[in-house]
Amino acid sequence: DEEAGGDLGARFLVEQHPELFDGVEYALGEFGGFSMDVAGRRFYPIQVLEKQLCWMRATVRGPGGHGSLPMRGGTMARMAKLLRDLDRNRLPVHVTDVPRRMIEEIASRLPAPARPPLRGLLNPRLTDGIIRVLGDAGKSFDPMLHNTVNATILRGGDKVNVVPSEASVELDGRVLPGYGQDDIVRELRAVAGDDVEIEVGRFEEAPAEADYGLFDLLGGVLKDKDPTGTPVPMLLAGVTDGRIFAKLGIQTYGFLPMQLPKEMGFTELIHAADERIPADSLEFGTGAISAVLERYGR
Repeated sequence: DEEAGGDLGARFLVEQHPELFDGVEYALGEFGGFSMDVAGRRFYPIQVLEKQLCWMRATVRGPGGHGSLPMRGGTMARMAKLLRDLDRNRLPVHVTDVPRRMIEEIASRLPAPARPPLRGLLNPRLTDGIIRVLGDAGKSFDPMLHNTVNATILRGGDKVNVVPSEASVELDGRVLPGYGQDDIVRELRAVAGDDVEIEVGRFEEAPAEADYGLFDLLGGVLKDKDPTGTPVPMLLAGVTDGRIFAKLGIQTYGFLPMQLPKEMGFTELIHAADERIPADSLEFGTGAISAVLERYGR
């Protein structure tokens, strides 16, 4: 039940049957190891850390009244402003260890003219401007360099002829490693304003540092299968069951190896109506996983 929070699956096992994992150092998880093309070079990001989940509720209040009487600047207008502010403003830039390693490694492999813009992502004064200039190419770096908040569920009013005095929005927040719920609430409040009530419903801490002990083995397998590619560490914008196994000291690597066509936007297909991968990519991945198990066994 990873998609539902993992409470009845991984969390139950870790909390109720930790003895099943005695001696386990590493886990292979669901995301990473797929090919990514940047400026004509191929890279294989391997997930070594993930962001932390922080679900919140923001509530705004204002005068209620009868729907027949004009209400200017009321609850719904305040909620509209909040949603607009969230849409238009990124939270502050934070350059943490894994994205720094990833970006520096990619930049070092690119043609000279392509290096400065990518390295500029690591300068907080330039980050947001470069992400805007990069367009679609910048989307994958955006959540690695910011805490993020997305509005997902709106609630307000229960009768069409009554102006509500309260409205709320559920917020899906994702927090960078090394930061906590107080950090994202503070950054969110700077965008939302002091008149918005912010309540944290669920925060799940994840490791702030990665154990790279298995990285060379995973990267070596990918290099053997595709000598033109370069493995790089990656911070996952979402969360996986890896955060739960981390409570037992297990380092999870996102390793779902696939060599994808350059034109295939893999991340855009996840959870999409036509989620798919090429059959050749499946064959590439099963071969890579088999090689990892054989080498680790030796």
